[in-house]
Amino acid sequence: MKKLISSLASSLLFFVASFSLISAAKSAEYFSIGTGGPTGVYFQVGNAVCKMVAKIQSAEHGRKKGTDKALRCSAPSTGGSTYNIGQIMEGELQFGVAQSDWQYHAYNGSKPDKVKPFKGLRAVFSAHPEPFQIIVGKKSKIKDWNSMKGKKVNIGNPGSGQRGTFEVLMEAHGVDTGFFGGTSELTSSEQSGALCDGKIDAFGYTVGVPNAGVAQSTDGCGAKIIDLQTDAVKKLVADNPFYAWATIPKGTYKTSKKDVTTFGVMASFVTSAKVSDDLVYAVVKAVFENLDDFRKQHPAFANLDPKRMIVDGLSAPLHPGAIKYYKEAGLM
Repeated sequence: MKKLISSLASSLLFFVASFSLISAAKSAEYFSIGTGGPTGVYFQVGNAVCKMVAKIQSAEHGRKKGTDKALRCSAPSTGGSTYNIGQIMEGELQFGVAQSDWQYHAYNGSKPDKVKPFKGLRAVFSAHPEPFQIIVGKKSKIKDWNSMKGKKVNIGNPGSGQRGTFEVLMEAHGVDTGFFGGTSELTSSEQSGALCDGKIDAFGYTVGVPNAGVAQSTDGCGAKIIDLQTDAVKKLVADNPFYAWATIPKGTYKTSKKDVTTFGVMASFVTSAKVSDDLVYAVVKAVFENLDDFRKQHPAFANLDPKRMIVDGLSAPLHPGAIKYYKEAGLM
């Protein structure tokens, strides 16, 4: 009899525990943020957002108002800007980080061959500025854009923002991949090692400053960043509101002996019109009410200004959930 009672008690405890786990799973809302390569700043943006969300999931702040759902966030490494936008459109991701130019092209359908038109794309906030940088090997003898002719160049993996920008840059200069001696499609986490190993002479990278991947090649094997002030680049900046001149200050890396001038975009945090107002509101609140902590997550975030984050680089409409928080916070 005692064994029977003990067995029934054990079964009951197992049932209660299982029910509790199932209930907990049902009460949680899971969402994913598309980022970029693991050495890039996009990866840092996504994981910084998840950290801020986790921070508000404490006993007193961990439940969204009016619901018993807790938020569970993941920020996996992905292919980058255009990949993230495409996956948001498909509903596979709820949020993503994307260059401001690809946000513009997706919403306006202005480059359907590069990124699918997506009228349902919604802006949430912008993060750091992102200069487009061409990093050249120490022995490459590359001084400027024209001297890249005949060199081995990494143009970036398909789906990445840097690949898209590199293609825009080639088109602006009236050349294609035949201009170079050879091209590769390495990811952001592979390109610095390839440069230091002599497998490529240069690579293009749209990324916040400073960046560990760039430092791997500059501080690690003497690579340099070249100026990009050609007539074609001047026209790109003049003709497109999502581009702006950018400076990489002297001393940023070991080989940065002088300021480098190039052009760039903003990193933007985007979502879909189909994502609920409650979720977007909660994510925005987590970031903006912990902005000091957010800034500490990466040097590129040090100068984030909340008043600029809701304006700069945002060409898709703001999501209603984001607007709700910005109005409550007195930012709009």
